[in-house]
Amino acid sequence: MKRIFNLLSLLVTVPAFGQGIDTNQIVHLQTVTTYTKATQQETSVNISTLKIDSLSKYGNYNLTDLLAKIPGVSMLTTGVAIAKPVIRGLYGNRVLVLLSGLKFDNQQWQEEHGLGITDMGISKVELIKGPMSVLYGTEAMGGIINVVQEEKPAANTKESDVSIKMNSNTLGGMLQAGYKVNYGNRWFGIRAAVENNADYSDGNNNRVLNSRFDGYALKASYGFEKGNWTSTNNFSSSYNRFGFIFNDIYTFIKPDDRWSRKLDVNPAHLVMLNILSSENKFELKNNSKLTLNVGIQSNRRLENEGGGAISLNMHLLTTQYLLKWEKDLSIKNKLIIANLGSFENNSNYGSRKIVPDANMQESNISVYLETNIRHKWIFENGVGAGEKWIKTLLTPTVNTPDKDIHPFSKCSTYYNLFSGFTFLPKQSFNLKFNIATGVRIPNLAELSSNGLHEGVFTYEIGSPLLKNEQNISGNLLLNITRQYFEISITPFYNFFYNYVYLAPTNETWSGFPVYRYKQQNARQYGTEFSFIAKPTKRMQAGIAYSGMISKTADGNYTPYIPAQKITPNINYTLDAMGTHKIMLYSNADFCFAQDNTAPYEIATPFYWLLNAGATTSFNAKSTTYAISLAGNNLLNVAYYDHLSRFKNYGLLNMGRNIVITLKVKFDRQLNRK
Repeated sequence: MKRIFNLLSLLVTVPAFGQGIDTNQIVHLQTVTTYTKATQQETSVNISTLKIDSLSKYGNYNLTDLLAKIPGVSMLTTGVAIAKPVIRGLYGNRVLVLLSGLKFDNQQWQEEHGLGITDMGISKVELIKGPMSVLYGTEAMGGIINVVQEEKPAANTKESDVSIKMNSNTLGGMLQAGYKVNYGNRWFGIRAAVENNADYSDGNNNRVLNSRFDGYALKASYGFEKGNWTSTNNFSSSYNRFGFIFNDIYTFIKPDDRWSRKLDVNPAHLVMLNILSSENKFELKNNSKLTLNVGIQSNRRLENEGGGAISLNMHLLTTQYLLKWEKDLSIKNKLIIANLGSFENNSNYGSRKIVPDANMQESNISVYLETNIRHKWIFENGVGAGEKWIKTLLTPTVNTPDKDIHPFSKCSTYYNLFSGFTFLPKQSFNLKFNIATGVRIPNLAELSSNGLHEGVFTYEIGSPLLKNEQNISGNLLLNITRQYFEISITPFYNFFYNYVYLAPTNETWSGFPVYRYKQQNARQYGTEFSFIAKPTKRMQAGIAYSGMISKTADGNYTPYIPAQKITPNINYTLDAMGTHKIMLYSNADFCFAQDNTAPYEIATPFYWLLNAGATTSFNAKSTTYAISLAGNNLLNVAYYDHLSRFKNYGLLNMGRNIVITLKVKFDRQLNRK
C-alpha cells in the first residue's frame, strides 16, 4: 500500500510523464476492416485501430514492440528482436494474426521464435481483444491482430520516400525507401529496407553478447479496378538473422568486437519469409458484396547452433483462401457468410528436429448477422463450425518406432458462438458487451514433441490424445468522451476448458528434466482502464492501467502473466517557426512486482521506466520532411521484464536507447495528356 501511495503521489506531482501511445495514433472513429465495414464504436468487440509507421516516433524495434504500448497488450521476448505479441496473457497459437486478410501461421515453432512480420510498408493494425473464432476458426481465442498494408496513393499521383532510423544502444538502425504510383484504374508500388543492429547493453552498461540481429525486406504491390472488380495483389519477401542465447552460451562463445554484427559463426535463427496474396472485391447487382482472398506463404526457419553449421532446417508452406459474402437485408440488418480453408505442409531438412513432418488442413464456415435499432443499439450474433485435420509423417529422431509417440492422424471438429451489442446514443458515450467462444486445436509441438529442447535443456514430450482447447469469454467496454476528458474501462473474464500447458515431471532423460504437455481447466480475469484529460487544445495528459490473474484448476498460476502496469502520460504541441509544430511526449511505465508465477517460474521485482520524445514535420513545395527524437529508459534502469525469457539466464533488459529518425517524402502529380 505504501508503494501504491508513493506512485499516486508521483502521478500528481510529476505530470511530465506520458503514455507511449497518443490519441492521434489510436483512431476511434476509423472504419475497421477485420470483419465488417463499421467504425470502432459501432462494433460490439473491443477493437483498437493503430496507425503504423516503421519509423515510429516512439523508437520501437519491431511491430510487436509498438503494439505492446496498448493497455492489455504485452510482448514475450527473447532479446530485443525476437518478440511475440501477448494479449491479456495469451500468446502463440492463442492469438491469430491476419496479413492481407489471411492467417499468418508460424506459432507452433515454440517460444524462442518471434512473430516474424516486418512493420515496413504497413499502414495500420486493427487489434481485437477477445475470441473471434466464429469467423476465423481455430487460434482466435485471445484476440486478433489484423495487419493492413499501406494504402495506394491518390489518383493520378506518385509518391516516393526515403527514411533512416538510428539506435544509440545497438549502434544500428534501418534504412528504407519506397515508390508507388496511381494511374486511376491501376496502381503499383515497391518498397525495400535493410536493418542492422549490434548487441545491446543493459541498464548496468553490460553488453548482452549475441543479442545482435539484421535483416532485409522487399515488398511489391499491384492493383486495378475493372468494372465491379477491385483487386489488390501483394508480394513480400524478407530474410532475417537473430542471434540467440541459451543456458550455457557464455561457456563456449568468446566475446568478439563490441560492435560486431557477425552472425555466421555464433548461434543464430535464420528466417526466410515469402508471401504472395490477392485481395479481390466484387460489387454485385443485388446490393451485396463478395470478397475473395487467396494466398500462399513460405516460411523457412534455420538454426545455426554454433560453428556456422545449420542443424535445424524447417519449412512451413501454407496455401489458403477466405471467401466472404455481405448483403444488406434491410436498412437495419446486414448478413455476412464466410468460408475459409487452408492447407499446410511442415517439412524438416536438418539434422535436428523439434516437430515431425506433417500435413494439416482446416475449413471453417460462419454466419454473422448485424442488426441496427434506431441507430443506438447494434446487435451482432454469429455461429461458426469447422474441422481441422493433422497427419504426422514418419520423421527420424522424432517419431520412429523407438520413440513413445508414433505417426498419427487426428481430425477435430468444432463450433463457435458469438453474441454482443453496442449502445451508442451519441458519440460521447459507448457501452459494449459480448460473450463469445473460442477454440484451438493443439499444435504440432503439443501433440508430437519428443526430444531435447535445445537452449533451455528440457526434454519435452507431447501427446496426440490432447483434446481441443476451448474458452468462453465475456468482454465489457465503457467509454465516455467529453470536451475536456475521456475515460474508458474494459473488464474481461475467460474460462478455458482443456487448457494446454507444459508441466515438469519427476522423470529425467540422460540427466535432463522431462516436461510433458498436459491439460486442465483454467480461468483468467482482469481489466484495463484509461483516463485522458484535455485541459487545452495543445495538451493532454492521462493515466492507463492494466492487470490480470490467470490460474489453472489446481490453483497454480499460468506462466508469463503480465505484471500490473500503470502508465501516466502527457502530450504537448508547441508552435515553432511560424506554422510548424513540434509535438512533445513523455511517459513512464510503472511495472509492479510479479510473484504470481507458475511452478518453477522466476518472479520479477518492481521497476519503472521514463521515456520522452519530440517530433516535427514541415513542407517545402511538394516535399515533406519528418524528424523525430525518442529516448527510452532515459534513467538507464537495470530491470527484468517478467515476459522476457532472458530473465531465466540472469540477463537484464535493454538500458537507455536514443532513437533518431528522418523521413523525406516526395509527392508529384502525374503529367496526363
